[in-house]
Amino acid sequence: LALNARATRVYRKGSLLQVDVPRRQADPVRLRPLCASLGDLPAFTAVLGVDESGAPLLLRIPASDVVHTLIAGTTGSGKTALARTILVSLARFNSPADLSILLIDPKRRGFAGLARLPHVRHAVIDDVQAAVKHLDSVVEMMEERDRRRVNRPLMIVAVDELADLLQSGGKPVESALARLAQRGREAGIHLVACTQRPTANLIGSMKANFPTRLVGAVASSDEARYASGMKGSGAEKLEGAGDFLLVVRGETIRFQAAWLSSDNLETMIEEAPK
Repeated sequence: LALNARATRVYRKGSLLQVDVPRRQADPVRLRPLCASLGDLPAFTAVLGVDESGAPLLLRIPASDVVHTLIAGTTGSGKTALARTILVSLARFNSPADLSILLIDPKRRGFAGLARLPHVRHAVIDDVQAAVKHLDSVVEMMEERDRRRVNRPLMIVAVDELADLLQSGGKPVESALARLAQRGREAGIHLVACTQRPTANLIGSMKANFPTRLVGAVASSDEARYASGMKGSGAEKLEGAGDFLLVVRGETIRFQAAWLSSDNLETMIEEAPK
């Protein structure tokens, strides 16, 4: 009542009980000017947005506590927009010789605008059989890299609607993704996957291989626990529209995801290293 808030997030941080002040309506955090303000970044570092103090929040994909990234949230939470922000920011700061991206989008709309990035080596994959074929090829690449002891160029396998892909693709998709999640890091292959249904069955099979979670608004405290991998994250109190938690090593950081408009996407594609 004192905060004049419909709901707020209350959680434990060390020995303290922390109460989030509700986020006030403000101008969106825009990806292109945010990237322009950062100068050079370490290789394979993605831009997420800004934390509650307004400082840029970055994610270095090959770091040992990142490895693979799960983005969870309901419709309207901004999860697919955040995935686009991650992928485009990686392309902005890394050349196609150093970074390649594979896009799998069963619903044919989340990643459609990214196909023109020079880092994307194939059209957006929206067919289940094609997804199985390409995932199997990536597994073969991983095994070949292991034999040769190489891990570059870095490869990002981005999946929108992970739950739908697993449901429609069955065991072949689950097996390929599980192998990449377990062994991909050493070969320089990393998963970035989105889901709006963070159920126990979906998360449980790959829990240990997604140490980094980006959690937007979810429907219930149970979904918040499955998505974040911890109790009491408060993700069910997030406000949607890019209001996210970064969960890593049992710690949470609340942030506003950077927004990439259609116009800015075209500009950033043109500005990306060729």
